[in-house]
Amino acid sequence: MSRRSVEVTTDLVLRAYRHGLFPMAEGRAGDKLFWLDPIKRGILPLDEFHLSRRLLRTVLSDLYTVTADRNFAGTIAGCATLVPDRADTWINPQIERLFTALFRMGHAHSVETWQDGTLVGGLYGVALGGAFFGESMFSFARDASKVALVHLVARLRLGDFRLLDTQFVTSHLAQFGAAEIPREVYKQLLADAVDHPAVWLTDPDPDMLAAEFRRLAGRTAD
Repeated sequence: MSRRSVEVTTDLVLRAYRHGLFPMAEGRAGDKLFWLDPIKRGILPLDEFHLSRRLLRTVLSDLYTVTADRNFAGTIAGCATLVPDRADTWINPQIERLFTALFRMGHAHSVETWQDGTLVGGLYGVALGGAFFGESMFSFARDASKVALVHLVARLRLGDFRLLDTQFVTSHLAQFGAAEIPREVYKQLLADAVDHPAVWLTDPDPDMLAAEFRRLAGRTAD
């Protein structure tokens, strides 16, 4: 007797996130998704974010223009783009379709970094209550993804989010204060966060954003 596979829908993805699971594909050409529930989970504590003075200067400069939810499709495509130091990606066409549908439903969001009108970096993720699940980021110019991350953290703090889930911890994220916590601890934080009301700020007041950037840098010792 054959086993029927379960269709992966946006509703299923949201229910999975609420319980601590997230989907990935085996590769760009993979046609199946699998669910992860790591023993150690990566988070980036919003009250312990490390923002260096050097990066603060870049964020406050006119080098890049940063937007949110302006080009979700372009952002997820950028994250899926193969580059010399990454031979494959877990973002397959099904992942792109699912998360683009979640974006249209208001559950997924992107932060985009532009230079002279060209999309050069960004990130995307899913928001549920006061939890934001960071999925992926990309950078085609120096510090472009870092600038997007700083903008994300500032928006989450201003919108009263409680949890920024990074899934795993990379050296790129560790420099900002990302850390691994046990699965049981993560799920306690998750349960508290998803039921907490928070607001995703697509276009926050620029002065409020700049003040938040400075607060973040003021907590960091270079």
